[in-house]
Amino acid sequence: MSRDIDRTNGPANALSRRQWLAMLGVGSATALAGCLGGDGDDEGNGGENGGTNGGENGGTNGGENGGENGGENGGENGGENGQSQFPAVSGRYRTNASAGIETLNPVYNTESGAGTAIGRALDQGYTFTPDNEVFPLLYDLSTDSGEVWVFDVREDLQFGDPYGQVTAQDFVYYIQEIHKGPFNSANSSEWTEEINVVQNGEFEFQAELPNSQLLWPETFTPLEYPIPQGLLEPYVQEEDDEGLQQDSELLELQFTGNLGPFTLDAWNRGAGTTYSRNDDYYIQNLDYGPDLFAEAPYFEGADIEVVTSQTSRLNQLSTGEVDASAIPAPRFQEFQDNPNVNVQQVPQPFNSLTALNMRDNGWTGGPGNLFRYKEFRQAMAIAVNKTELINGVLRGLGQPHFTWQPRFSAFYPPEERIEDFTFGVDPLVGPEMARNRAREALDRSEFDYRFDGDTLVRPDGNTINLTHYHSSGQETERLTCEFVAQKMDEAFGINVNVEAIDGTQYSQNYWSASPQGGTDTVRGEEVTWENPAPTNPGPRSVTSSNSWDMSNVFGLNTFPRNPLSNSAFFDGVTSFYNPVGYYPEDFDPASLFQQARQATSREVFNEAMYELFANIAREQPYLMLYFQADLTGYNPNLVGPIEDFANGWNFPAWYFDE
Repeated sequence: MSRDIDRTNGPANALSRRQWLAMLGVGSATALAGCLGGDGDDEGNGGENGGTNGGENGGTNGGENGGENGGENGGENGGENGQSQFPAVSGRYRTNASAGIETLNPVYNTESGAGTAIGRALDQGYTFTPDNEVFPLLYDLSTDSGEVWVFDVREDLQFGDPYGQVTAQDFVYYIQEIHKGPFNSANSSEWTEEINVVQNGEFEFQAELPNSQLLWPETFTPLEYPIPQGLLEPYVQEEDDEGLQQDSELLELQFTGNLGPFTLDAWNRGAGTTYSRNDDYYIQNLDYGPDLFAEAPYFEGADIEVVTSQTSRLNQLSTGEVDASAIPAPRFQEFQDNPNVNVQQVPQPFNSLTALNMRDNGWTGGPGNLFRYKEFRQAMAIAVNKTELINGVLRGLGQPHFTWQPRFSAFYPPEERIEDFTFGVDPLVGPEMARNRAREALDRSEFDYRFDGDTLVRPDGNTINLTHYHSSGQETERLTCEFVAQKMDEAFGINVNVEAIDGTQYSQNYWSASPQGGTDTVRGEEVTWENPAPTNPGPRSVTSSNSWDMSNVFGLNTFPRNPLSNSAFFDGVTSFYNPVGYYPEDFDPASLFQQARQATSREVFNEAMYELFANIAREQPYLMLYFQADLTGYNPNLVGPIEDFANGWNFPAWYFDE
């Protein structure tokens, strides 16, 4: 199973935590960050998102999206005529991607497109069903307390020659010697020393966690590729990280045996990948799941073609040259009306937001930083009419964003807990209400900001001028920023200059900084940054090299499957990811995360998360705007894709009904 559509530039060019940390020179695994330059207008939106790799909610390894595809009944083709109850194996499943792949080495994979390409030939441990349940693939996971998790590895898994059968030892060795060793693997920072990994038998091992985690699989830390111990050993002995990165068996996926639906035939960094059907795919032997798995996969082969031009990619979809391709929102209706294309809308957890710089080099329009006051951030959220924004910029193809979860999340607070904080939709919207809320922030400021009529002016009486960045070449992102700028002018008379910027340049010079640590006073207590990261380099006085005010360059993953992953953003002011310098005003998120971590029931866990996300909605640490759906066009003869966040978990059961 694998992801279907390249998400190199998904709804906001979704970056997984692996990608983001790799970009910053920090090893990691769990999907964290969401978006770089994200709108899908110029690049692929994602699509199937799914299959084997379990899912980082659309991040690096895909994996989460998939549906019932009608496959569980084994088809209706059999019967009295003695025909097979299963579809015929036919055709090649062809997709296109916006950019080439730098590496197919699964040990170091940090690219979403690479996750798709690897997943065609190599499964990971599990995936998720549309019911948000863990679906075991290579291994099953179980626990009694949430502190000790047992991995039961299937006994019919085979590497290619000369490595033989996959055993628990292969996984244990990989975790202990690579992730926990002197290697910069994709998962290096996740398998910490506090997690004790022990082999219990030939096909069983366990992980002992420092704290109970009822939803540990949903953090994706235990989501692993199978890598042969015999392949890794020479590099471990030499501590040869560079050599392991360049190993040809890993780069060309030569070891995959029966571990994926297809076998890699060719890979060209600039052109794409081609595959042939794996007749021995282990999933045929599962005694659970869709009946169609019994003879999967149902394609003779697969192709991922790199096509840099969006126009060309869409032309391929229209003409049937490919079976799936991402569709930008401005062209949704065109393809919706095309009888040769089946358009799917899949909700996503990657948010579109305006980051507000609360550090000392933010709010460059005057003395003091009004972004630091929750009342002013609320006022900005009230000023931005999200219904108008979604209808005008996204053609209605999105949902308002109020807190750090989409509405489809099981951890979205009950409506009565959040109804006073649904800023930007009726009745909490409009310039007059925004100005009234802003005045509450002005009363708290030591500087003499005031309204001159409907215009907010500096203490010296001059107009406030701010800068708002977005990624170069991203049309939806540009339009979103211009809409926000218009609303800031209408509500406050603030002049917001919208500027395009290269994403890499922005990351290096504006978003991150060299960590310096230090102390600051937060909610009346002294807080020390002991191990700051480039995405949270220290107190607000520690800043990036270039000043900035507002930004739509990056969006983030909200992790609806396991909100504990959001501790990277909000677990106190020293948390890993806080480039904006947000300090919670009226609640203690760290205590709520700790309450959830120690929970022994879902009721206690959920209550902690409801409280957390209700408070985030109130304090608006980012100006939260919308969630955009993935728009993907498919061959209408393709059976399988559905409009669900789990689209693609059963990708091997997809087939052509011609």
